[in-house]
Amino acid sequence: MAPAQRCPLCRQTFFCGRGHVYSRKHQRQLKEALERLLPQVEAARKAIRAAQVERYVPEHDRCCWCLCCGREVRKHLSHGNLTVLHGGLLEHLASPEHKKATNRFWWENKAEFQMKEKFLISSQDYARFKKSMVKGLDSYEEKEDEVIKEMAAQIREVEHSRQELVRSVLEPQAVPDPEEGSSALGSWKGTNSQVASASQQPSYLDLPPAAPELDWMETGQPLTFIGHQDTPGIGNIHSGATPPWMVQDEEYSSGNQQIGPSYEEFLKEKEKQKLKKLPPDRVGANFDHNTSTSVGWLPSFGRVWNNGRRWQSRHQFKTEAAARSKQSHKEKKPNVS
Repeated sequence: MAPAQRCPLCRQTFFCGRGHVYSRKHQRQLKEALERLLPQVEAARKAIRAAQVERYVPEHDRCCWCLCCGREVRKHLSHGNLTVLHGGLLEHLASPEHKKATNRFWWENKAEFQMKEKFLISSQDYARFKKSMVKGLDSYEEKEDEVIKEMAAQIREVEHSRQELVRSVLEPQAVPDPEEGSSALGSWKGTNSQVASASQQPSYLDLPPAAPELDWMETGQPLTFIGHQDTPGIGNIHSGATPPWMVQDEEYSSGNQQIGPSYEEFLKEKEKQKLKKLPPDRVGANFDHNTSTSVGWLPSFGRVWNNGRRWQSRHQFKTEAAARSKQSHKEKKPNVS
């Protein structure tokens, strides 16, 4: 018998020697494994003529399994904040180590010879990929420069609009035309007199009188200082009174009212919770322990608590029943004097 050998493709141990690689099951597993790897190799071949360069993201650290070498290979080639798509896989497929491992894999598993060239990259194709990678890097830098220029133009535009806004605010307002009439001048004088009279009245804060607003000047209506409206007998938090949320209610001011359930109610509820965990169909579930019971509440037949045979208990029960019936009969018979 041939020594035991392990097939990594079929994932089983066989004892038929080299004849296992010609079996139908092994060839089917080999074909399926190569078909899983072939789409990734074809996508890498398309990148030989036109290499794609993108900004680095963590997804670019993915690896793929090389069936011929039996190890993981980085799919993309990253350096700094740039990534060349399919660069790592192309570099591996063009290496001499991969070529040797592919020849050994094809000889050991007896794969189709026509498919072997699909999993190899020649040195000429890899050199062509390097040239396209240089062009891709140059085009990526040009795109980045254009993006930077657009961002700079947007920043300058925003800064210019901000400066224009600040300049329009800081510029002095235009002087009104004297030919518009004396109504505006009269409103100015009336408003200024009202503001002066209001500034002469005492106030709690020594602040300068505020300048009249435009709606006051347009309407020309005088404004009068009414004074502080303080309700007598009722203070507020600014005058040192107790805040309303600190004042106790009348119904709770005595402090005699108990908050929450009592201790006895808590014990009763706790006992109910314990009884809920027990089976509802148990013996004595509906028995009320608070009711008063007499001494003879237990059954007086069966003699289950006595020692002896059942026929003895039966005879004893019949004797006691007969004695009770005689006694009741004597009590019912009237006394003849």
